Amino acid sequence: QVQLVESGGGLVQPGGSLRLSCAASGIIVRLNAMDWYRQAPGKQRELVATIIRGFRTTYVDSVQGRFAISIDNAKNTVYLQMNSLKPEDTGVYYCHVNLNGRDYWGQGTQVTVSS
Repeated sequence: QVQLVESGGGLVQPGGSLRLSCAASGIIVRLNAMDWYRQAPGKQRELVATIIRGFRTTYVDSVQGRFAISIDNAKNTVYLQMNSLKPEDTGVYYCHVNLNGRDYWGQGTQVTVSS
């Protein structure tokens, strides 16, 4: 069974950094397109970053140059390094994969950027 477990969220001041982790089981992350989404209250869930087969990456414009998605093959884990954080980055961050037409989501981890 596919499981995605996020960790690493927390409270950080503007300009600070966090690294989110998504530990996967039941899939091999280097063989898939892995995503990070985020959702703030009252807003649509937003695709933030994608990494395809552990190599090609894409980002939403608002995080380009500040965030980096990567994988660790040995740990079968997806990371989202978030730098220069802004209050508008606040939200629940979710790891996601689509496997054989089915969506799998982690439980989410809260990121709060505030003074």
